Amino acid sequence: MKLSAPIYVLKKKARELKRSEGISLNEALDVVAREEGFSSWSLLASKSEELLPREQGEILGFLNAGDLMLIGARPGHGKTTFALELLVQGMREKRQCFFFSLEYTFKDVLSKVADLDTSIGANNEYLHFDFSDEISASYIIEKVTPGAVVVVDYLQLLDQVRSKPSLQSQVSELEEFARESGCVLIFISQVDREADGKKPGLSDVRLPNALDLDVFNKALFIHEGKKYFVRPEVPGYLL
Repeated sequence: MKLSAPIYVLKKKARELKRSEGISLNEALDVVAREEGFSSWSLLASKSEELLPREQGEILGFLNAGDLMLIGARPGHGKTTFALELLVQGMREKRQCFFFSLEYTFKDVLSKVADLDTSIGANNEYLHFDFSDEISASYIIEKVTPGAVVVVDYLQLLDQVRSKPSLQSQVSELEEFARESGCVLIFISQVDREADGKKPGLSDVRLPNALDLDVFNKALFIHEGKKYFVRPEVPGYLL
């Protein structure tokens, strides 16, 4: 069934309906889904192959409340810049957006953001940066607001301090939080260098500590300037 508009436009319509009708976002999403010929938003969203974004600007709208998405690439392939592009888009949609990094400094990230949009200053009301050494699942949960778009840079550093819970425990905690709060959580991930010269996938994600990658219901990789989903996987699909 062909949709009347891209999924990100339908989500925007639902948010507007939520405000105008005073109903919950889930109720508004179901109303929009019925207008599109589906009995519920979850049924509409399950048709993922039909709803895959056809350009980069549609990727944020493809992410549903409660999603955990992995962004993987080898060094120098632009995964952090791409994640920041998603946050800048979220900011323009007046969504609360958070960037937690154990890798970059505030100056580094502000420079990257300025390259994307020179109008964004250090004190933007929708875009929040955090570079604390204390970043962990519990720290992130304490800082973010419901419905936010959250980027963690990067996945493998969450449990670098021995006193913090295991990577599996932290990601599971964040999965539950995303489901309850309606946040979208995006994790930037390193990829093993052995993947050089080939398109990386989930089997190439660098995991010094155990983690069940099934926790991520969406996964996107970048290779030689092209972006492709491996979850959901559609052969031949590239952005």
